Amino acid sequence: MLETSARLLRLLSLLQARRDWSGRELAERLDVSERTVRRDVDRLRELGYPVHASRGTDGGYRLGAGTSMPPLLLDDEEAVAVAVGLRTAAGGTVTGIEETSVRALTKLEQVLPARLRYRVDALRAYTEPVPAYGQDLPTVDPEVLTTLATACRARERLRFDYRAHGGSSTVRTVEPHRVVSWGRRWYLVAWDVDRQAWRTFRADRLTPRIPTGPRFPPRDPPEGGAAAYVARGVSSSAWRHHARVVVHAPAEEVARRINPAVGVVEAIDEHTCVLDTGADSVQTLAVHLSLLDLDFDVSEPPELVERLRMLAARYARSTAAAT
Repeated sequence: MLETSARLLRLLSLLQARRDWSGRELAERLDVSERTVRRDVDRLRELGYPVHASRGTDGGYRLGAGTSMPPLLLDDEEAVAVAVGLRTAAGGTVTGIEETSVRALTKLEQVLPARLRYRVDALRAYTEPVPAYGQDLPTVDPEVLTTLATACRARERLRFDYRAHGGSSTVRTVEPHRVVSWGRRWYLVAWDVDRQAWRTFRADRLTPRIPTGPRFPPRDPPEGGAAAYVARGVSSSAWRHHARVVVHAPAEEVARRINPAVGVVEAIDEHTCVLDTGADSVQTLAVHLSLLDLDFDVSEPPELVERLRMLAARYARSTAAAT
């Protein structure tokens, strides 16, 4: 009985690790006959695991979705990754998921082996999140994120009510492409059917209309991918102060020195590029530019130019007495 139970757990782990398995492959992995595999699959079905089987040369076994959530088997790295993700979600900007994340984390840590619990506890003890400051951060209903991600994966048209910055609301019809986390906000990148163009939508401002629409064929993503498109489109509205800076260095070098959420880099030639960046204050923007540790030219906005001149004069005075 113990050998059979261990084999069932091993079979379940294999089915969860890959989408499709042939009976021969499973038999080789478990070192049993294909007839034994069929019997073990029947036992899993009796325990509530929906294992689908298909006949023919391309036939095999696949673990499907059932009416309830069955237990999952995780390897060491997966267990640590899930624990870290739950800790992050417990303090994130997805509203209503904090308590649920804590409950799930409690269940997981209760059964973690000591060696894995040590790794998770070390991460918790020796990392500190940077507290949020400034404007109130928007929160997103987790069901909204789930609906958006599902529509992206299924390639199904989505209709939703979208609230603009001024408070007005419109109904939009889109072909969803990706959900992007940019900074501490969530965005949907989608093809706007009515406007026939790529658009970004704040996830905290939209209310999906269920059910979703018909499936659509895939189209080429926006230039640079979804994350780069969000960075280009959102930066001008997310930052209070905006600047285009000519940097005297290759675009690849500048891109390596900045976070993608800080700005977008465009090459001018092999030795020069333009950094499209911004911040909530000119003080912060000046500091970010200094941290590049590269030569650059700034002509606007005027308040940033004045701030850099003031800093240059301050630094010159600070070293005037030095030999």
